[in-house]
Amino acid sequence: MSGFSFQVEARDARARGGRLLTPHGEVETPAFMPVGTAGAVKAVLHRDLREIGARILLANTYHLMLRPGDALVAQLGGLHGFTGWDGPFLTDSGGYQVFSLAALRRVGEEGVRFRSHLDGSEHLLSPERSMEVQQNLGADVAMCFDECPPGDAPREVVAEATARTTRWARRSRQAHGRADQWLFGIVQGGGHLELREASARELMELDFPGYAIGGLSVGEPKPVRDRVVEHLDKVLPEQRPRYLMGVGAPEDLIEGVSRGIDLFDCVLPTRNARNGQLFTARGRLAIRNARYREDPRPPDPDCPCPTCRSASRAYLRHLHLSGEMAAATLMSVHNLFFYLDMMKSLRQSIRLCRFGKWRDETLRRLAEGQDGP
Repeated sequence: MSGFSFQVEARDARARGGRLLTPHGEVETPAFMPVGTAGAVKAVLHRDLREIGARILLANTYHLMLRPGDALVAQLGGLHGFTGWDGPFLTDSGGYQVFSLAALRRVGEEGVRFRSHLDGSEHLLSPERSMEVQQNLGADVAMCFDECPPGDAPREVVAEATARTTRWARRSRQAHGRADQWLFGIVQGGGHLELREASARELMELDFPGYAIGGLSVGEPKPVRDRVVEHLDKVLPEQRPRYLMGVGAPEDLIEGVSRGIDLFDCVLPTRNARNGQLFTARGRLAIRNARYREDPRPPDPDCPCPTCRSASRAYLRHLHLSGEMAAATLMSVHNLFFYLDMMKSLRQSIRLCRFGKWRDETLRRLAEGQDGP
């Protein structure tokens, strides 16, 4: 497909360093994608995202379909024209949001009928409709429509959802026809390794250019998630990108990379920032803590991000407690920089064949404290 390629260029054990080429630019992998649910990363301008090193953003099919509507986005130039972000976009399938947000949903072979969480209006989201929406949105990478069962669902429920996900993947493949957009399959199967492997192998028969691992970070224990990812590392094609959906904390990204993952997304850095929690190289810092009332230091003295260059802990605490919008912006910029800079350092460690040592040292520092230095 013109304008697309993916190449694994370096390996250190199971960790992979690579390069994803899209029509809207190049992404070095492993990469973290900031989440722009409605076409914007909450509280952060595109200008700041570019400055701190973001290269690819995630936008949400379900939310954009409901508001402002995918037809309007298409009319105004797709996500790139509508939002002004000139780098790559990835859109999810909408499946997870239907199952987690929508009211009165009814799942059938056709798709999912649901009522909008915004106004109660009724909609059908099917593989064909998900492809229509994502092609209208015009992201560089789209996702097959899938069914995401809860983490505590019985095995028979997970098996039924996994089989339906494969059938929906075939329909998604058939309905998708946009040549300037890659379509990834989504592996489901809960914590059941045999279901996961069967799902992956059935999707591989459809020859997708990339594969996502969905249905994790939905309540299952972390050892279960790690076991699933490690098992799929041995199954999924070596030269196709792997995307672990909705994960997670800095430690989770590192563990995912050590098991062969190339792409991640998560709302954690921006959501935690809005709630007053900052990520630092030595643990997390709760800015509401009274100990920071007169603290003149930046959030992380070793961090070169725009926030740490200009704002003290005392000032950020004041803004946060006062409900000032600037608090969300300054702390979101810091947290996203922390994630993106960590991934840059991680990529360098793979290319230098030092990932194992980097991983152990970084995890040790992150575990040192839950309220920062």
